[in-house]
Amino acid sequence: MTVVSVSMAVRVGVVGAGIMGADHVNTLHRYVSGATVSMIADVDADRAHAAAAGVPGVRVTDDAFALIDDPSVDAVVIASHDATHADLTLGAIRAGKPVMCEKPLAPTVEECLRVARAEAASAGDRTPLVSVGFMRRFDPAYQELKSALRAGKCGTPLLLHCVSRGVRSAPGATSESSVIGSAIHEFDVVPWLLDAPITEVGWQAPRSAPEVTGLQDPQLILLRTADGVLTTVEVFLNARYGYDIRCEVVGDRGTLALVNPVRVVADTELRRSTGYPEDWRPRFADAYRLELQAWIDAVVAGDRSPLPGVRDGLTTVAVAEAVIASMNRGGVSTPVRVPAV
Repeated sequence: MTVVSVSMAVRVGVVGAGIMGADHVNTLHRYVSGATVSMIADVDADRAHAAAAGVPGVRVTDDAFALIDDPSVDAVVIASHDATHADLTLGAIRAGKPVMCEKPLAPTVEECLRVARAEAASAGDRTPLVSVGFMRRFDPAYQELKSALRAGKCGTPLLLHCVSRGVRSAPGATSESSVIGSAIHEFDVVPWLLDAPITEVGWQAPRSAPEVTGLQDPQLILLRTADGVLTTVEVFLNARYGYDIRCEVVGDRGTLALVNPVRVVADTELRRSTGYPEDWRPRFADAYRLELQAWIDAVVAGDRSPLPGVRDGLTTVAVAEAVIASMNRGGVSTPVRVPAV
């Protein structure tokens, strides 16, 4: 494992220079103490150079594995296409370097198992290398909601209602990819909020929005956790009006709900209004910053990362596969089975 001196910044290599990767480069460079971006990799060289603009001394390559093995890289952030996550994370494990892989850890349970077993086989006495980027655990609003739940502010939780809406889906989106790429956030944050694993799922859907082709949108997913709480998850990628994340907990003595952060309220022409962000970056900017700072702090200290690990990554993909199985079987209730590592 790479040893990082406390007197120097962690030299981070970022794989993937799309929207997510470029945002991580910017956050690490501008807002995370103890880190410096030393290298960026992307198969599109122009995109990598664009992400590198304004970052002094950063080098660019089109070879992600060369970045992982480069001696100028102490730790790796993986923000490339989901299909590359497993192999790149395995490369970081072989190199003995801490790695923060964006969700999902891999698109399938089988691939997640490969990563989990490689991590277990190479662990020895060291702290685990792999962290998974479920940033909602670091969002101040979700953290406040969890604290209120622990304090019993709404009594015993009975129901959760989660909503995940976007302006438009990515090109080539499918019903399955909206589960593994979007709903998967709920598969992590719901068990985290309730301190109870998801044991059973179901999938249903209304008619699709008329302008949507190639996928079922919206979708409604049911999650049952081991404590008996039932969660509804609405995923609507083409809601058009804005990026909108909601979560309400219904308890036996009241309710708790997230409030979307609003910085400006407009009073004009006999109306009061607020705006919605176009995508996830403004809504979760603080969460990404806090997540990356916590990860870097752990790398510097040689401590276990406070981010979700390989077991969490494997579990969320097992839930996603159960949801997709329900989808393909007409919505029947489907148990979640997480294989042993």
